[in-house]
Amino acid sequence: MNPRKFILIDGTAVIYRSFYAIRDLSTGDGKPTNAVFGFIRMLKQTRDSWMPTHWAVVFDGGLPKERRELLETYKAQRPAMPDALREQIPFVEDYLNRAEIPWFRMQGEEADDVIATLAEKARHECETILIATSDKDIFQLIDDKIKIIPVAGKGGLLDVEGVRGKTGVVPSQIIDWLAMVGDSSDNIPGVPGIGAKTAAKLLAQFGKLDEVLANVEQITSDKIRIALQQSRDLLARNRAMVRLRRDLACTPVWGELEVVHTPSANRLLPFFEAMEFHSMAKEVKEKDLFIL
Repeated sequence: MNPRKFILIDGTAVIYRSFYAIRDLSTGDGKPTNAVFGFIRMLKQTRDSWMPTHWAVVFDGGLPKERRELLETYKAQRPAMPDALREQIPFVEDYLNRAEIPWFRMQGEEADDVIATLAEKARHECETILIATSDKDIFQLIDDKIKIIPVAGKGGLLDVEGVRGKTGVVPSQIIDWLAMVGDSSDNIPGVPGIGAKTAAKLLAQFGKLDEVLANVEQITSDKIRIALQQSRDLLARNRAMVRLRRDLACTPVWGELEVVHTPSANRLLPFFEAMEFHSMAKEVKEKDLFIL
């Protein structure tokens, strides 16, 4: 078994969390730096807590045309990225390049699909694959090799039984579960009158959504039976919406994904000084390196 431990980090989730967790951090001339500072610290926490041999950060590259064609209002309710956060993204990218941390962004593709593709391609190359995310869509990827970890700190590792505890279903049923329940965070409506517990009970009874629909006459609740019968098109669309792509054109080169524990001080020090991250700059000066 290959001893590689590969961590995929939802960079978009981390940068948003950092932006809202740290307030009013900026340079002397007013340039906001709170998201950058928090991002660096969260990556260090992830590395120290889970000790990967390989890792990569993945950012959203936009909404796929296929999902927007299926549902015009997909994620339409989400507010635009704050300007103070948007202007920090180039600094985050600059840091990742200087720290020799690999990162991916595919134009027109969501981070979840890129993560799913990289995880699938890593399946036969790694002993362990951990995904740092807060997105429940990723639950569908979890199995004996792939697990979810928090985007910051140690927290708990989410495995198959953890998914069952949170949702009432196992990862292989998540797509069907989400198809019935919907996803308010993505503006995907579910079947009227069917919530998380009802969907879990239906899947426990019938196993999968196709069997639920094939045996819908066995459902004793008139309300639920009629709702399902009237929502066949919605369910088919939702399944297509929530199923993650695992076949995108991104291939990990393992030699480029290795964790670099002592990135170049000469590359990092000017960045930390420009950002006015004095504690990080001091660490580089004292140790002649920044131990990430």
